[in-house]
Amino acid sequence: MIRVLELIAVVGTLASLAYYALCLWSAAAFVKGEISARNGARATQEIPVSVLKPLKGTDPNMYASFRSHCLQNYREYEVIFGVNNPTDPAVEIVERVKREFPELPVRLILCSRHVGANTKVGNLAQMLRAARHEVIVVNDSDIRVAPDYLRRVTAPLSHPEIGLVTCLYRGIANQTLGSRLESLGISTDFAAGVLVARQLEGIKFGLGSTLAFRRRDLEAIGSFEALVDYLADDYELGARLAQQGWKVELSDAAVETFLPQYSISGFLSHQLRWARTIRDSRFWGYVGLGLTFGLPWAALALALSGGAWWAWSLLGLTAAMRFAVAWKVGWSVLQDRQVLWLLHLLPLRDLAAFFVWVASFAGHTVHWRGEVFRLRKGKLVRAGMPD
Repeated sequence: MIRVLELIAVVGTLASLAYYALCLWSAAAFVKGEISARNGARATQEIPVSVLKPLKGTDPNMYASFRSHCLQNYREYEVIFGVNNPTDPAVEIVERVKREFPELPVRLILCSRHVGANTKVGNLAQMLRAARHEVIVVNDSDIRVAPDYLRRVTAPLSHPEIGLVTCLYRGIANQTLGSRLESLGISTDFAAGVLVARQLEGIKFGLGSTLAFRRRDLEAIGSFEALVDYLADDYELGARLAQQGWKVELSDAAVETFLPQYSISGFLSHQLRWARTIRDSRFWGYVGLGLTFGLPWAALALALSGGAWWAWSLLGLTAAMRFAVAWKVGWSVLQDRQVLWLLHLLPLRDLAAFFVWVASFAGHTVHWRGEVFRLRKGKLVRAGMPD
């Protein structure tokens, strides 16, 4: 039995090494400028844009993040915030932004109607009715952007075959260990997986960091109302547009998300929700993630071999490749300046990710925005309610 487990660990390690090579190749292709070349010259004219930001509660550095959307080098756009509770603490921050930028169309919409289990998407459905423009940009409440953000994410939509533009993002960590592990995972693991998917089959999903699309294309797939019961609404939006024949483009812009002060339990809970969301959205691809945890597999092979020289060599090679991926994706692609001083946490983060992956198959419950849900084929069912 030990020999069988040792063989499984070696196979897992070798598969991970192949995956790391794919990550490096995919990141190199991205850095080389394939996205910029495909986008070609920027759009000849800037199309008016409606930016939709659904809110619930507050996030770290929220005012600065909101403010960054009002400092765009873009001729004509509006920013629409939406809440479903007039006493939401985010309202005060929006009002402060409105006072600072009176010349910019910044509006706050009260989304009082309950549309579906995913309150964020329900808010978006109501906010869309207030939007004035054909091109829509949606991003999460904790996203901070550069001044050229709107120009860069909307430019690909000048090509009629592109139906959605989405963005990579880097997590800005707080001082807690959980927050640092979360940031490290985003920049060295999650983003790497997105780049591999782009290189092998093209992007066929969206990321909540940015969803830029035309209103008419959204309406062709049933608008936001078709997504109101899905937890991974961003994934579903991209997948449905891709199924209709539109291309999903990964922008050459990267945005920032400011992470909460996660405790270790909070970090693990968030990772488990994320893992179960991906599992329900893309089951077999998620199962295949088990062959990407190189450091845990190599460490297991070393332990089962009794410290054989070949196992030490395999662990050393795996560590070198894993750290190379972290540097290439985190530093070169995302320009995440935290990566270098967080790299010592990479083995701990990868070990935690492996156990979260295993645990994700053991249930269907997720905790999200203070509520408890069960996942049923990607759809949200509130705990205590019949399926």
